[in-house]
Amino acid sequence: MQTATTQVSAEAAILELLESWQAAVRAKDIDAITTHYAPNIVAFDAIAALQFKGIEAYRQHWETCMAMCQGPMTFELHEVTIEADGHTAFCHALINCGGTNDKGEHESGWTRMTAGYRRIDGRWLVVHEHFSAPFDMASGKAMLNLEP
Repeated sequence: MQTATTQVSAEAAILELLESWQAAVRAKDIDAITTHYAPNIVAFDAIAALQFKGIEAYRQHWETCMAMCQGPMTFELHEVTIEADGHTAFCHALINCGGTNDKGEHESGWTRMTAGYRRIDGRWLVVHEHFSAPFDMASGKAMLNLEP
């Protein structure tokens, strides 16, 4: 049976992981980023491919993303919501992500993120992650300039 303390503890653990993950992304530390994922992660990212299966495929994707980002990186979660119990959790948030372009100008845009966690061998790991951006049906272009 889940108690209120168990739920708060699980939510606090997920929030701590999210903060650690954000720091790893801003530092462009691929090893630190990938420690947050289960070996069998399934991810639906907003760019490059329909899906990524397994940590190696997702690691390669993160490496490609980081290579596109010159200079300091913006990666901020907003409106984070976490639901958790003793063994499973999910969260959703809005993410402002960006960096310096090849002209030295800072650019960023907003995406949506949902992540599913499972407690595996005592550690919370992401087993599913989904990033998306709304798009304009007429043009087919992503609408990264929308703001919360």
